[in-house]
Amino acid sequence: MTLVLVLGDIHIPQRAADIPAKFRKLLVPGKIDKILCTGNLTDGATLEYLRSITPDVSVVRGEFDPREADYPISLRTVEEGLAVGVVSGHFMVPASGDVDALAAAARQLDVDVLVTGSTHRFEAYEEQGRFFVNPGSITGALSPLEQDPIPSFVLMEIKPGAEIVAYVYQLDNDEVIVDRIEYKKDGC
Repeated sequence: MTLVLVLGDIHIPQRAADIPAKFRKLLVPGKIDKILCTGNLTDGATLEYLRSITPDVSVVRGEFDPREADYPISLRTVEEGLAVGVVSGHFMVPASGDVDALAAAARQLDVDVLVTGSTHRFEAYEEQGRFFVNPGSITGALSPLEQDPIPSFVLMEIKPGAEIVAYVYQLDNDEVIVDRIEYKKDGC
């Protein structure tokens, strides 16, 4: 089993002061195997914090990440037999979060799971036999696309046999709410 922290749209210090303290308490070093970030990390101190949780941190370029960060536009990894792709989502046509554009990106990357960001809103759904996850904004950073963003992130427990149990953490009215979503690749 591989435990993957999925987060993004952090925007520290431009749009948010910090990751909420209640979330930081949950992100314990040595428990998480890998971090996938959908971009808009925007500062080096946050990257170092993520590396203190686990050294295996992968980040794709968000529209507000500095050019010198040299993050790729997309990435693909294989975890426990599942191909997982990550994109920021800001370059999607016709718009960030568009289901057809995300499905096309998943086909292009040839992945079973596509992680995307840019909308600052959590979403998870199955479409065309693939699993799509948008962790939202871990800081609840302001966005023109989401007027009242709820801070959120996802922990994906990827199991052998092409199965995912995703735990969605949301901070609503200063209370951490956790939901569980399951995905199993067709034919496995």
